[in-house]
Amino acid sequence: MVGGPALVVILMVAIVLMIVMISKFKFHPFMALFTVALLMGLVARMPMVEVVNTIATGFGNTCRSIGIVILFGTIIGAMLEQSGAAVTMADSILKVVGPKRPALAISIIGWIVSIPVFCDSGFVILSSLNKSLSKRSGVKMATMAIALSTGLYATHTLVPPTPGPIAAAANLHADLGSVIMFGIIASIPAALAGYLYAITVGSKLEVEDIEGPTFEELRAKYPQLPTPKKAFAPLVVPLILIAFNSVINFPTVLEVVGKESALYSFSNFIGQPITALFVGVILCFFLPPKITEEVTSKWIGWGVKEGATIIMITAAGGSLGAIIAATKVGDYIGATLAQYELGIFLPFIISAALKTAQGSSTVALIATSTIVYPLLGALGLGSPMGAVLTTLAIGCGAMVVSHANDSYFWVVTQFSNMKLNTAYKAQTFATLVEGVVGIAGVWALSLIML
Repeated sequence: MVGGPALVVILMVAIVLMIVMISKFKFHPFMALFTVALLMGLVARMPMVEVVNTIATGFGNTCRSIGIVILFGTIIGAMLEQSGAAVTMADSILKVVGPKRPALAISIIGWIVSIPVFCDSGFVILSSLNKSLSKRSGVKMATMAIALSTGLYATHTLVPPTPGPIAAAANLHADLGSVIMFGIIASIPAALAGYLYAITVGSKLEVEDIEGPTFEELRAKYPQLPTPKKAFAPLVVPLILIAFNSVINFPTVLEVVGKESALYSFSNFIGQPITALFVGVILCFFLPPKITEEVTSKWIGWGVKEGATIIMITAAGGSLGAIIAATKVGDYIGATLAQYELGIFLPFIISAALKTAQGSSTVALIATSTIVYPLLGALGLGSPMGAVLTTLAIGCGAMVVSHANDSYFWVVTQFSNMKLNTAYKAQTFATLVEGVVGIAGVWALSLIML
């Protein structure tokens, strides 16, 4: 098998090939990741049968670890969207924040909604509310669009059960409960940076006025909206259950509780991501006024279809990760990079490069986590907390930057009626600021936690 510097060259060529296939030739990420994994194994002179077996093993192990979790997450997102629960959550937050701070309100709404719902879908769901708030308050549409976009983005890349952070955590063997807790902490300064950018820079950008339904008209689309308790429950309860299990498994707490106790057994059952998110799915059935075939079949079907695509991409990333691990390129790169003491910044740099080049935050999270996992020890991130912070560093990189090769960029610009030059000043630079502030926060956490 090839070794040393030649392996690094092969890895770099593989990454470039993946980016070109996705961004220039518009290959589906699944095909690009699978092709690159196969070619990398062959060019590295692994035995051909071993290449195939390694790809299959990596694919299967990834599906086994997070496949059901991703499906439940996307089902919850679909049911929150279709039931009008997202509108209820928005209305509840508006009552707390107040109509005089519409940009802050929409940023918080986006921050919450994007935990289970993809940022693209979240922006579409909330765009009518955003336009209505802009008209009602007199705040410029550019400000409102940036505030919503960056609020959605912060949790989209940092807080499970969004599929990207789940996949990255799985690839890095990071405790999911810890990723959720520290992801929430890290996402706050990132979202705040986006909000401040919105009210400063956004207030100077001009966007043409656009027609759209008022918030009252948006609410009228739903015959009966769920109550706030019902709307928030499918999102909040699973997060609490997962976080509770992580707390129980902290060494100091575990010494008191004991592994033989009923509390330990119960928390490790109910706090598993699969079980916790299944509880969230069950709570979703309390959202509509009546359970019909549309709820039990169509809504869940939409979630399954969306989740299946993400699972395939994630599993293909697992195949690439298995090939990278098998070639031992990580050991060589780790030994080489250790002298530069890049630490937590290397995962961020790789993720930011992949995100900027090919557009998808989810692909950047998956691919970077597979590349970085073999390097954790050499980077000083081999501990359980190191894996958690690496997941968050990759998430921050996956924000940098959203531009023309990113579908989210076009969702934001089209639904906000932005011209292209305005969109770059608004969306692209805002996500750059958000990602940089995010990694600064993760770095500060690393100084305390590592």
